[in-house]
Amino acid sequence: MRPVAVVGTGSIGVAFGIVFASASRYVRMWDPIADSLGRARHDIADRLAMLASRGLLREPAEDVAARITFHDELEHALWDVELVQECAPEDIDLKRRLFDLLGRHAPADAVLASSSSALIPSQYGAGLDFQDRILGAHPGNPPYLLRVIELVRSPETSDKFLDLAAEIYADAGLTAVFVRKEVEGFLFNRLQGALLREAYCLVRDGVATVEDIDEVVRSGLGLRWSLMGPFETVDLNTRGGVQAHAARMGPAYERMGAERGQHDPWTPDLVASVVAQRRRLLPLDAWEQRVRWRDERLMLLRSFKDLQEES
Repeated sequence: MRPVAVVGTGSIGVAFGIVFASASRYVRMWDPIADSLGRARHDIADRLAMLASRGLLREPAEDVAARITFHDELEHALWDVELVQECAPEDIDLKRRLFDLLGRHAPADAVLASSSSALIPSQYGAGLDFQDRILGAHPGNPPYLLRVIELVRSPETSDKFLDLAAEIYADAGLTAVFVRKEVEGFLFNRLQGALLREAYCLVRDGVATVEDIDEVVRSGLGLRWSLMGPFETVDLNTRGGVQAHAARMGPAYERMGAERGQHDPWTPDLVASVVAQRRRLLPLDAWEQRVRWRDERLMLLRSFKDLQEES
């Protein structure tokens, strides 16, 4: 396997270095701030030691760390790499300057990927003549524990480079989800943001305290969501699946949205689309079995949580 480069050695850059090196890739790290490289070296050793102590590495931590090198010159870091993972701060002007450099110095067949949490590829790739290689690759943080990555394409991103990126991340143990249209915040932060906006509103309106809301997520929603997404959750919560849930609860959710100035009713066509996708994933004749699977997994999580609270 060819090496990958990580440009920017803050917390996300460090995490990506660990992800790739743990998957037997050689990783070259570069940062324009010289002091950052020393801190990154220390942070990588610390995180690898933690992972090793929990049995989450397939080999000794020092063997993983040995595949990570630190470079003062960007050209050296980019030589012969297959992918560049840009992990600079969320500053559009900085990212534009960086991608201009990456396009001129990285191999012509290398994927150029940004870890941006919200900025879209059309913004930092604007005006560059290699936009076909540029895409967003936003991880859950930290990606060595949250094994999902959002791949965001611009209208200029080629299928070839998108597919290559998905393959590289899969080799590193990350499951790719595809953001099929450029939207600020992608999936992760839009879903997270929807909950956070409502949480702030509930505190503002005197409905609940910060601790009340955190407890509902910690002991309720969070346990379920560690196993299932929102569509599978409601699909299994109601006999008859998503279609029955939408019929019963759709009007209430419509009223709650309107209360916040957001009128997005679940129209019959939208519900039909969601139902069709869920039924392809889980036919209704397998519904009972999947509910049992959910309950068994929640029992395991509940037992583990009880042990934690007792210790």
